[in-house]
Amino acid sequence: MKMKKVLAAALAAAMTMSMAACGSASGSSAATSADGASASGAAFKLGGSGPLTGDAAVYGTAVKNAIELAVSEINAEGKVQFEVNFQDDQATGEAATSAYNTLIDWGMQISTATVTSGAGQAVSELYANDNIFAISPSGSSTAVIFRDAENAADPYGNIFQMCFTDPNQGSASALYLSEHPDLGSKIAIIYRNDDNYSTGIRNNFVDKAKEIGLNVVYEGTFTNGASDFSVQIKQANEAGADICFLPIYYQPASLVLAEAAKQGYTPTFFGCDGMDGILAQEGFDTALAEGLYMLTPYSADATDEATQHFTNAYKEKYGDTPNQFAADAYDAVNAIAQAIEAEGLTPDASQDDITAGLIKQFTSMTFDGITGTSVSWNENGEVTKDPKAIVIKDGAYVSAE
Repeated sequence: MKMKKVLAAALAAAMTMSMAACGSASGSSAATSADGASASGAAFKLGGSGPLTGDAAVYGTAVKNAIELAVSEINAEGKVQFEVNFQDDQATGEAATSAYNTLIDWGMQISTATVTSGAGQAVSELYANDNIFAISPSGSSTAVIFRDAENAADPYGNIFQMCFTDPNQGSASALYLSEHPDLGSKIAIIYRNDDNYSTGIRNNFVDKAKEIGLNVVYEGTFTNGASDFSVQIKQANEAGADICFLPIYYQPASLVLAEAAKQGYTPTFFGCDGMDGILAQEGFDTALAEGLYMLTPYSADATDEATQHFTNAYKEKYGDTPNQFAADAYDAVNAIAQAIEAEGLTPDASQDDITAGLIKQFTSMTFDGITGTSVSWNENGEVTKDPKAIVIKDGAYVSAE
């Protein structure tokens, strides 16, 4: 781990604070305590950003809601206390940088980083330079936690992930399909070739597929903004693919499913955590997603006490069923609280001590949450936990196990 960041933080923070003062925010969200009251000043300042507007708003809104729910419960216990400031970064690097500057000006001490990988990659170096501990609920690209996504020996050191990394999702998906031959034997892959999330999962899936002998018969690509998937579906069908792997977000996936129905193509569709949210997409016919599988660490229909508590509390507070992004955000905040309490940190500690203490705990503790039990992190910030498969039946997510 690059612990020199801890030693050099004061100088780095001063330099970046000077730069941050020039920034402006978009989509500001006022700093509040758990119950929406004015910030008291006797709490850790927990910042974060995500898309609250635009196409990916379903992700950012879910994360923001879950963070506020977790904080309200933690603050009510009377031990660790948080103030929250969550900014709209529109899932873009430029807006994420502006949001980060606003959070720094506010006095952010700890962060849930960003919701999406592209935004996270844009601000990761800023978090490193200011020596602020950050854990992203759902920024799954390795570029979020590594200076160079191709260089696994050079992590930032103070940036962690609550979600699976893209490579892990790719290999886990391949292994799941190999262990469930009843889903099909010939695989088509449709992925977005200008997106870190999609290409990261695709690349690792293909490598693992070769290793374990899966039969990939077709690959089709697209770029941001694509709306016509007729060629990809036609070619996947002609290749005889009875599994269609979609390592993409739910918006383009909804178009893929619609085109498949139009052409009468009925493979087993299989996605990853970016697929979560498809049932809530405005104007989407949920019948098109019937039978869709995805790997995710959370299923709202799980019967364990912790999951049911979270799911019911979220529904009661926000009138909606939480998705996997919300679940990971809820766990991220609770993991931070566990680490703070175990290390005995206080809000008046120096930034260096807060970050060093959180890194110490996260690289040594285990955490039991709703997205996994005995969850752990390595020194690179990567999480270890078991994925779960869910399938859409009768317009709802249910366990596939």
